[in-house]
Amino acid sequence: MSLAVVYARAKVGISAPLVHVEAHLSNGLPAFTIVGLPETAVKESKDRVRSAILNSNFEFPSRHITVNLAPADLPKEGGRFDLAIALGILAASGQIPTVDLEKYEFLGELALTGALRKVDGVIPAALLASKADRQLVLPQCNQQEVSLTCQDHLIANHLLQVCKHLCGEGDLSTAPVLQQQNEHYQGPDLAQVKGQPHAKRALEITAAGSHNLLMSGPPGTGKSLLAHCLPGILPPLDMSEALEVASLYSVSNQPQRPYFTTRPFRQPHHTSSGVALVGGGSHPKPGEISLAHHGVLFLDEIPEFNRKVLDVMREPLETGQISISRAAQQVDYPAKFQLVAAMNPCPCGYLKQANKRCSECTESKALKYQSSVSGPLLDRIDMQIEVPPLPRGLLSSNTNNSENSQQVKSRVEQARRKQITRQGCSNAHLTQKQLAQFCPLDQPLSQLLEEALEKLGLSARAYHRILKVARTIADLADCDHIEKPHLLEALGYRQLERRIGISSS
Repeated sequence: MSLAVVYARAKVGISAPLVHVEAHLSNGLPAFTIVGLPETAVKESKDRVRSAILNSNFEFPSRHITVNLAPADLPKEGGRFDLAIALGILAASGQIPTVDLEKYEFLGELALTGALRKVDGVIPAALLASKADRQLVLPQCNQQEVSLTCQDHLIANHLLQVCKHLCGEGDLSTAPVLQQQNEHYQGPDLAQVKGQPHAKRALEITAAGSHNLLMSGPPGTGKSLLAHCLPGILPPLDMSEALEVASLYSVSNQPQRPYFTTRPFRQPHHTSSGVALVGGGSHPKPGEISLAHHGVLFLDEIPEFNRKVLDVMREPLETGQISISRAAQQVDYPAKFQLVAAMNPCPCGYLKQANKRCSECTESKALKYQSSVSGPLLDRIDMQIEVPPLPRGLLSSNTNNSENSQQVKSRVEQARRKQITRQGCSNAHLTQKQLAQFCPLDQPLSQLLEEALEKLGLSARAYHRILKVARTIADLADCDHIEKPHLLEALGYRQLERRIGISSS
């Protein structure tokens, strides 16, 4: 038979569309052509495949070889099709049987020796292969990733192993299934943070409702430590969320996180570009906001970030996804993250402190520094708090009555379960229709909120976000309805907007 069809998977965002690798051998001068919109790395597979076949003691056909990667309008990149192309040529030349090829899908880059090398994006490919009722054959160095899917797929370390399996002369081993992990976080514990009860309360509300948080205060008050405590009080990922996060790490060629169900925590440097933050490139890859999906994106010293870089986060903060458009394709990546940011009140950090270390920062200079966070971005941050210096003697005190992360986490999980049962999502992700249904206010409270909005100069978006925070506070108090103390506390978390001013945009 001079024609063979082998199945593989391309990589488009966090999807893995099916690709038919069609190999045809015809008479004529020896030649090797690959068609179907291949990029440079795919075209170079001709040399890798030829050497791998010869070094695996097979015969490379001296005929006109045409390999078609269908569908033709889907861009193909990387060396992920090497194994499928080699098997297609061997099957078309009659060196291996074709009868079982339709049961499998193949991914893997070939070394010149025929050894299989790691490829990226195997988790989406494995999930979709299982849905198509086919087994995925992939390199052994990808087995840790594919084990996260908890599905039976085959691993190999050489082209010869795969061919022996297809010839019935040997069996490939199955990728081990991930053992159940106990949720674990190795970061700091809330009990390590001395003082700052107001900030700890805000952190608990942030975790319970998936809200965004901005902390402002002088250096050394515990802002960064508090931010690193947040993942330790967040509920663990469920299986679908964990697989979505793992898929993003897989397609971006990032090492998988050691604990599968812990929520990701990303902390990009303030020199990061817009592309690094939201994703992009000629072949679009996920950025930091997507790698923080279902987790936390922490921006320390947020005024030091380029203002244009920060403003690219406006849309994903609202929609929970980012669309990257290029001439060849458009890719959508999920980006449902919690933004936690920290900032100093002025360039030196000690504005209006009793130690008088700040002598050059005037009020206007401090306001200009704070206004580097644009009004529209600040408007999308649900909670904004000040973290003051610690009282004298607290650091040297050996007494610490602070709750640990596990105690706070139990309340957070209880509040989050209440939200999921009631509306199917956390409070931060309530739609306008759900807000009207689950966050109703009686006439006195509605009037109170309207007066507060007018006094503080807040926007309609801030109105809805205050309602969401108030709903979370009520959930933590195990109240079915938003009451006046809940609303007043939620309003208290918008003080920075009044100081910086929404008009700073």
